[in-house]
Amino acid sequence: MHDEMAAHELKDALDALKETGVRITPQRHAILEFLVNSMTHPTADDIYKALEGKFPNMSVATVYNNLRVFRESGLVKELTYGDSSSRFDFATSDHYHAICENCGKIVDFHYPGLDEVEQLASHVTGFKVSHHRLEIYGTCQECEKRKSLIKKADRLNGQLIFMTFFDCRIHQTLYLLMLDQV
Repeated sequence: MHDEMAAHELKDALDALKETGVRITPQRHAILEFLVNSMTHPTADDIYKALEGKFPNMSVATVYNNLRVFRESGLVKELTYGDSSSRFDFATSDHYHAICENCGKIVDFHYPGLDEVEQLASHVTGFKVSHHRLEIYGTCQECEKRKSLIKKADRLNGQLIFMTFFDCRIHQTLYLLMLDQV
């Protein structure tokens, strides 16, 4: 089901680009396809690393230039959070983000529109409101599980002999080797 929906979204996005006179290069197609299928709100560098094997002559600048074209065409949203790396979201329908303060994972969620809030903000401030952005910050389930494992390991009174993290911003795994497992 997800694959069919993603294929339909990709076709619609490619058609929209063609209608505005944008040429569809193999790199542009691959970047857009990556975004359509991504659930992680990738950075330009994430996209580049994922596609560099398929397109060894593609540069990070190519990725940024294509992301700019997609953003200007209304196909993607650029999400900035105060650090140096923007993240990109293909889902441009009204939705919001829950952001993990530990690992940076971003998860989409839907909530009824906040039209009343926009109207009140416009009335109180005199602004002509163009859009809004709602973000919820907290700790994702994976990080909570990791914290729980660390607390459990602390209670084992020194039996913990080795602990390492494999961190890729999306999934974080904590490996614990206990003395009785060696």
